[in-house]
Amino acid sequence: MPGDMVFALVTGFWGVAMVAVFIMAIRLSYRIEARSPDLVNRTGVPRKAMILHTVANRKVARDAETQCLRRRMNLLLLGNLAGFAALWAGLWLTGRT
Repeated sequence: MPGDMVFALVTGFWGVAMVAVFIMAIRLSYRIEARSPDLVNRTGVPRKAMILHTVANRKVARDAETQCLRRRMNLLLLGNLAGFAALWAGLWLTGRT
């Protein structure tokens, strides 16, 4: 029972951390969109983040600050991917899969 409790706590904290990192990446995506003339939302209606455009550097402003924001966002998304890989590796090593 104590091992299950520890596992639940660790995966719970892991989940909160992954959601927080993803939200930070989405917020950066919105900042990048606001700086890029081709991605600015002119409809007045809220829309989803165009995160795939910003990851692929498609229609993104080419100035140095925007590209720096884009690199930070890509690092956050890579961190998120690494977190999922680490969780999978931990589950596989402990035999919980």
